[in-house]
Amino acid sequence: MIAAIGHLLPIAIAAAVSSVPIMATIVLLLSPNRTRTALPFLIGWVTGLLLVVSICTLGAQLIPTPKLGLRPNTAIGIWESIIGVALIVLAVVSWRRSRHETRTELPKWLRSIDKIGAWSAVGLALVLNVRPKAILLAIAAGLAIRGENLDLGESAVSIGFYVVIAASTVAVPIIVTLAAPKRMEPRLVIWQDWLIRNSDVVTSLIVLMVGVVVLGSGISRF
Repeated sequence: MIAAIGHLLPIAIAAAVSSVPIMATIVLLLSPNRTRTALPFLIGWVTGLLLVVSICTLGAQLIPTPKLGLRPNTAIGIWESIIGVALIVLAVVSWRRSRHETRTELPKWLRSIDKIGAWSAVGLALVLNVRPKAILLAIAAGLAIRGENLDLGESAVSIGFYVVIAASTVAVPIIVTLAAPKRMEPRLVIWQDWLIRNSDVVTSLIVLMVGVVVLGSGISRF
C-alpha cells in the first residue's frame, strides 16, 4: 500500500492545486452568504472527489483484458501511458493558452456564484469534479491503486488518502474562514488576485509534471 500512496501523492497534489475549485471557494467565502454556501460546497466537493475516484478505481478492475493476452502490469502500463500523455497534452495546451491571455479578473461564471444558494453550491462542487482534468487525474489515481493489487481495505485507505489531499485546498480555507472571517478576508483577497494572474501557469506546470510521472510509471510496467 505504501507504493500505491507514493504513486497517488503527486496526482492528489495536482488535484489539490487545481485553480478552478480554489477560486470558486474564495468567491463563496468572500460573498455575503458564505455561511449558507461554504460548507455545502465543501460537502459536494468531497463527495464528488470520492465518487469519481471510486468509480475510476472500480473501472480499473476491468484491467487486464484476457482476450489481448496481456499481463496485468502491461495492460495497466498501457493505460497509464495514455493518461500520462493526455495530461501532458492538456498541460501544454493550457500553458500556451495562458501565454496569449492576460487575465485581470475572474471569469464571468465565477463572479456570479456569490449569489447561489446551498443546494446550488453542492451541485456546483459536484460538477467541478467532472471537468476533463479532474477525470484524467482520477483515472490516473484509479490505475495507481489497481497497479499495486491492493485488497478492498487497502484500496479504501488509498482512496481516502487521495480525497484528503485533493480536498485540502478547499477544506482548509473554508474551515479557517468560517472560524475567523475577519482575519481571513484580507488574505482571501490577496490569494484571489494572485490566482487570477498566475493560476493557469502554475496549474499547467504541475499537471505537466504529474503527466510525466504517470507516463514514466506506465512505461516502467512494460
